[in-house]
Amino acid sequence: MKWYLPLLYLTLLLIVILPTPMFSQTFTNPASLFDPTPYGFSHVVTVPAHSQLILVAGQGGEENPEGKLSNDFRTQVQYSLRNIAIALQTKGITTRNIVKVTTLVVDHDAEKLQILIQEFDKVWPDKKFPINTLIPVPRLALPGMLVEIEAMAVKAVAIKE
Repeated sequence: MKWYLPLLYLTLLLIVILPTPMFSQTFTNPASLFDPTPYGFSHVVTVPAHSQLILVAGQGGEENPEGKLSNDFRTQVQYSLRNIAIALQTKGITTRNIVKVTTLVVDHDAEKLQILIQEFDKVWPDKKFPINTLIPVPRLALPGMLVEIEAMAVKAVAIKE
């Protein structure tokens, strides 16, 4: 027997028996509705029973704890998504656990929509986008704030018997 075979068998066994992150939510886009994936969202998400709902307040594009904001819309979108990811990390989950976002955009237009789509594609390259409500607004809470994104995420909870 080759020296590495027991190590290979042990590795395969550990992969099978060790717990892995659960992403049991499902994203659905009914064929009778238009395909929303080119726009960076899904129509329907189903969350399984025994999941913990985690809500993240609207996150702006602040680049640091002092609230520094860039004048660039894309930069603010990137930091909004990064700030959501940081908040989710405190609960042991990632942006893959997000099932819904609400996106508020100051002076929304086609160019800003394309930037949102491109940045959402980077966060969800598998095209399993959360559902999204995009709301154009005249202004947000802080001067210079161009975007704010709120998120809902789910975390699988172990069932106790």
